[in-house]
Amino acid sequence: MPKVTVDGVELDVPQGATVLQACEMAGKEIPRFCYHERLSIAGNCRMCLVEVSPGPPKPQASCALPTAEGQVIRTDSPMVKKAREGVMEFLLINHPLDCPICDQGGECDLQDQSVAYGRGATRYDENKRAVTEKYMGPIVKTVMTRCIQCTRCVRFAEEVAGVEDIGAIYRGENMQITSYLERAVASELSGNIVDLCPVGALTSKPYAFEARPWELTKTLGIDMMDAVGTNVRIDSRGRQVLRVLPRVNDDVNEEWASDKTRHHVDGLVRRRLDRPFVRKDGQLVEASWAEAFEAIKAVNAGSSVAAIAGDLVDCETMFAAKALVNALGSSLLEGRQTGLDYDVTSLSAVNFNTTIAEAENADVILLVGTNLRWEAPLINTRVRKAVWKKGAKVFAIGPETDLTYKTEWLGDDASLVAKLPAHVMEALKGAERPMLIFGGGALSVPGVHGAGLALAKAVNAVRDGWNGFNVVHFSAARMGSLMLGYGLPGGIRDVIAAKPKLAFFLGADEVDFAAFAETFKVYVGHHGDKGAHAADVILPAAAWTEKDFTTVNTEGRVQRSERAVFAPGDAREDWSIFRALADALDVNVGFDSFDECRAAMIAAVPALGQEGLADYGWTVPKLPAKPEARAIPSPIKDFYLTNAICRASPTMQRCSQELIHGEDFAEAAE
Repeated sequence: MPKVTVDGVELDVPQGATVLQACEMAGKEIPRFCYHERLSIAGNCRMCLVEVSPGPPKPQASCALPTAEGQVIRTDSPMVKKAREGVMEFLLINHPLDCPICDQGGECDLQDQSVAYGRGATRYDENKRAVTEKYMGPIVKTVMTRCIQCTRCVRFAEEVAGVEDIGAIYRGENMQITSYLERAVASELSGNIVDLCPVGALTSKPYAFEARPWELTKTLGIDMMDAVGTNVRIDSRGRQVLRVLPRVNDDVNEEWASDKTRHHVDGLVRRRLDRPFVRKDGQLVEASWAEAFEAIKAVNAGSSVAAIAGDLVDCETMFAAKALVNALGSSLLEGRQTGLDYDVTSLSAVNFNTTIAEAENADVILLVGTNLRWEAPLINTRVRKAVWKKGAKVFAIGPETDLTYKTEWLGDDASLVAKLPAHVMEALKGAERPMLIFGGGALSVPGVHGAGLALAKAVNAVRDGWNGFNVVHFSAARMGSLMLGYGLPGGIRDVIAAKPKLAFFLGADEVDFAAFAETFKVYVGHHGDKGAHAADVILPAAAWTEKDFTTVNTEGRVQRSERAVFAPGDAREDWSIFRALADALDVNVGFDSFDECRAAMIAAVPALGQEGLADYGWTVPKLPAKPEARAIPSPIKDFYLTNAICRASPTMQRCSQELIHGEDFAEAAE
């Protein structure tokens, strides 16, 4: 470990560390625009200049300079101060200085660093350069005159997102950043370049001119758009969520978020259910809570009751519904609303056991029936990192698609899982860290689950310190529902076969409601989507931003989210709906408040009381291992419209039209 001195402080730094990293280890703040710890080094903004000896008698870019034994580094000398002032003056020469109308105002690196490191005056009095705006799609708004050519967006698109859609044209002062042929950036992660942009050149198009950062209330939350469990910050004003931004969590999402996570929020205020409805003479009519409860009580269902959980439901909601169903004498609980019926006797056999963070360390990977770009974009970035940085080999079975990294497609026949080509078996057996990933589509084919577990044993994918058997879910509620017992041997078909007189649909919109024609259907949810249209009674509930809750991601990580805003109108938090309904039905659910509900849930499932990875152990159920010879279906038809909130979102609707269906949108001339 080299020993260096930073402003008189002597310290040991790791081999290969840069001077910038050494300065940060010494507690010194180094300004930068182009450098980002998760991207490759560009060294083109020159803001991170320091004085280093031995070395040339001039400032040097600390981000691109490796440390060496005996270096003496100065970050506060007159030479460094003057150099940074000069760099800042050059950066501001052509910058439009339109902070009052810039969406980046108040959280802009250029603003902050010009105050901290700039001269405070400019000597430039020539005409400023102007650059025409570039079209980058429905997510990213551009004002390219503000661009300082840091190339963070270019490096992110190529290295993390894996799409070479953004690049630079021309040279020198005329250099411009643009998307390819000025088309929409075809990535489900494009919104991250807005966070990366240190100036106001790239801003959020749906959020344009909505609010200033100091107006917003910031709440820590967990995203529910997929099963990754992205850590987010919910920014709200009054009773409306205006934006969702990612928080840093290296174990889950690093500091990225998918476009669906960021921009579904305009759907939270549209098509909302804000009062109860009861179906009378074939029509849904507004009702009071008492009338809605009376209609449910009039069914006289006895113990013929079921509960079906949707994809966006939290653990407390499912526990409250389970408590009510159990109190009524039933155990018909199912969370796989689309009809999946894979074995759930062992949670470890349906878990992402490698963990999201460790996925980037795999050296041979087999994907079976999963489009990771759509099902779990931030797991896909980890697999891409394994390929791009560590040379991992990827084989895949399923419908061929562009996963952003080199993949050898073996075919679309599910039976291939039991008879892999010899070179694939050889690669998996010879790997130090083999990883198998099965998608929801794969588990829908009989025999694939058992064949996958047999394959894991055959290639020794589960060993000391490494578990390479993984199932990736696309529903945020899935692992929590399985922990709470929402899993029947035959899936939702068992519920249909039982012909319940009364069924509660907890935000479940993807169910085949025709199969429940004889059942009295109660929809407990927040959006007027398919479930509400089919319901006999609608009980308006809170969306994920409107309540405290616990959720479990696809790797079994228990996480907690906080309420950011209140539910609209007469809508109530889900647990309170089931508590009140218990009184109406003359049964006892065992709790009277949210805290009591959570405490009862933790008493029933202790793993839900400890934030972090739940320990499922490793048990292998005995399952048939002969997959049917047929194509593997995809559980997601449209990445941007997977749930009721997204379908209510104008931004997600436009993303779907433009990026999935190829529609062109004419931009108005300004």
